[in-house]
Amino acid sequence: MDVYEKLGVKKYINAWGTVTKIGGSIMPPPVLAAMTEAAQSFVDIEELLRKAGNRIAELVGAEAGFITCGAAAALSITTAACMTGTDPVKIVRLPDSEGMKNEVIIHKAHRTPYDHAIRQVGAKFVEVGFPQVTFPWELEKAINGKTAAIVYLPQFEPREASIPLSEAISVAKKTGIPLIVNASAELPPPENLRKFIQMGADLVIFSGGKDLCGPQSSGLILGRKDLIEACMLNSNPFFSIGRPLKVGKEEIIGLLTAIELYLKQDFKSKFKLWEDQVNNFIESVAELQHMIAQRRFPTDEGIQPICIPRVYIDLDEAALGITKEEVVRQLRDGEPGIFIGVSKRAIILNPQMLRPGEEQIVAQRFKQILLQAKTPYSKLK
Repeated sequence: MDVYEKLGVKKYINAWGTVTKIGGSIMPPPVLAAMTEAAQSFVDIEELLRKAGNRIAELVGAEAGFITCGAAAALSITTAACMTGTDPVKIVRLPDSEGMKNEVIIHKAHRTPYDHAIRQVGAKFVEVGFPQVTFPWELEKAINGKTAAIVYLPQFEPREASIPLSEAISVAKKTGIPLIVNASAELPPPENLRKFIQMGADLVIFSGGKDLCGPQSSGLILGRKDLIEACMLNSNPFFSIGRPLKVGKEEIIGLLTAIELYLKQDFKSKFKLWEDQVNNFIESVAELQHMIAQRRFPTDEGIQPICIPRVYIDLDEAALGITKEEVVRQLRDGEPGIFIGVSKRAIILNPQMLRPGEEQIVAQRFKQILLQAKTPYSKLK
């Protein structure tokens, strides 16, 4: 009986992706071993954070790096850093930001529930653009003496309402305003660890517990040395706004180890496995009627990362007598339990966190549910 069984907590097959609410990712044995080793000694956390950050920066070609307890924490810390710099008087005042540069500019089309992470340090949003269109001059016009930073989410760059990141960086450079890229789930491809810094972003955020397969409670900030120093002073182990966002020595070493492993991976083999899993699933369900399973890349807004092939499953709900939401519920509640994605238009299988062969288990459960569907469609409306 394992630790989850002792608690009566159900375990699932993950055909959804690196989703925080179901545990993100699975750490490889070398990461677990490094964390166990780190737990056996006492160290100066500030020294550890600085040296681990420097090592990661060296690996990816950034000026500096800083490890946090997650990407949402990194949003709070980077925002605070842009508001206070290294000024100790401003740092201890937060979240009281009256009289400081406390405005953060963001596309209207980039607003998300993670906005709380930015607002909780005392920042105020200034929106630019409309849900349908935004122009570079709107971004430049919004900048004033109270502007602390610009926040950009590359997952929304394909939207018509988004200024291209390169143009947003150009405006930021022209006006001297730091630009924060929230790239929390923008891996793979691994090149993205370097891409946004090379483009000129001042601070870039990644989740440590997604494709990097580091500790779920870890995140990474890369960027300008002066701003990374401000991140440090606004965070653990100092008594500042980020003190509750504590990252332990185990997570610091775990994420560093995960990044070192990540950069050595054979990504061609990784992508081939995902392609094989997608094709295996499609072949396994090909006999089913009133549904179409297709290999596609994500087209729904906000789904990341877009370079991983998915299976999009379109159901004729009326003919099958079951809705896609009910199929997803039965996959989740059955044995084995399976988490899978769903949008307004389709069920979406993401192979990113599937172990080899698990796609066949998902396919068998999926077939069982569709073949046994007996509930009249009219009763499900």
